[in-house]
Amino acid sequence: MKNFKDISFILICLYGLTCWGQDLAYNGNPDTSFFTARDLAFEGNRPVARDTLRSILTKYPDYVDVRNLLAKTYSWDKKYDEARKEFNKITSVEPKNKEVWVAAIKNELYAEEHYIALGLANKALNHLPSDSDLQSLREQALKGLSEFGIPVESKETETLAETSEEKTIKNSIGISNAFEIFDIAYEPMMYTSLEYQRETKAGKIIPRLNYGNRFEIQGLQYELDFYPKFSKKFYGYLNYGISKSAIFPNHRVGAEVFANWPKNMEISMGMRYLDFDALKANIITASVAIYQGDYYFSIRPYFLPNINKSVGFSGNLLARRYLKDGSNYLGINIGMGYSPELRQLLDGGELLAETVLYIESQQAILEYQFSGKKNPNLYRANLGLGRQELIFESGRFFWVVSAGITYQVKF
Repeated sequence: MKNFKDISFILICLYGLTCWGQDLAYNGNPDTSFFTARDLAFEGNRPVARDTLRSILTKYPDYVDVRNLLAKTYSWDKKYDEARKEFNKITSVEPKNKEVWVAAIKNELYAEEHYIALGLANKALNHLPSDSDLQSLREQALKGLSEFGIPVESKETETLAETSEEKTIKNSIGISNAFEIFDIAYEPMMYTSLEYQRETKAGKIIPRLNYGNRFEIQGLQYELDFYPKFSKKFYGYLNYGISKSAIFPNHRVGAEVFANWPKNMEISMGMRYLDFDALKANIITASVAIYQGDYYFSIRPYFLPNINKSVGFSGNLLARRYLKDGSNYLGINIGMGYSPELRQLLDGGELLAETVLYIESQQAILEYQFSGKKNPNLYRANLGLGRQELIFESGRFFWVVSAGITYQVKF
């Protein structure tokens, strides 16, 4: 419980600092201050210039010239990650601003992030077709990539490189390994998962094979996820899993609809169905997610409509801070109650997979995902601590430590 108190204390401190910063919001003339900051930046006094620019943005967050200059000063001082964040904020709302695209691509070239530079150049050319300056920057990115085995000797090979970049976005193979250890009663549990992701015009398709080894019982589960695109505002989630093993549900079904709302908000509503030998569980779920700058927050409750059981509610709170882009982040996932991703347990030698739906539990999981510096492949690691009620002794709890790693190859 000490860990939870520490986390709460940190969150309270951050909230207090945020409120204090809001009280010091800018109250001057934004144009006059901008020109002053610009002169300071060109004279080499960039730290002072950034203080002024950040102050202006506290009251005028949509002042593009101010944010663009702030990003450039970061880039000039080789603070490429900070510059990237500011450029991304502009291009997401002003996709036809050539000056910002040029500066953003140059920032990645300076940082030698040629994959990101090429991706930005392709995006910019979608909004500003045939622009000669953007084409030139794109060629510079391709030239940088040639040092790592991508030829750029002709227009034909440039086209092949672009096709390869598109495939990087559309295809990936991931493998995950994880384990859980307990302080009493149970032997360690092992998990392995192998999946393939494919982006299609209809949406993302993910076939997956799951392997589990629990209490010297081995089993396989076959799953298929599909994220259909209905429109720019709506998309969905469909899942089906099947297994003949006692350590997985016989059948698992999921369905959910997501809607993008104004002010960087997303909401959803859906269900999960779990079919065990002795129990069929219908679970209702929903979610509310908010994107705020480099931060993402999501809350997801689960409702199990069965009034005869003691626990019919659970939930998860997810918080992430994104780093250089949407694929790189630090996060924490805090949960309570059951989860449709079940942890099967034993009572007197009998596997009681479905019983875990009704026991009390809490957990916190730290996660870190990052990409390679010279390639788009992803690495993810997580470490968790949980507290869960014993099935065979109500009111008595045990501790569980979990850890896992995932490697995702894009092509």
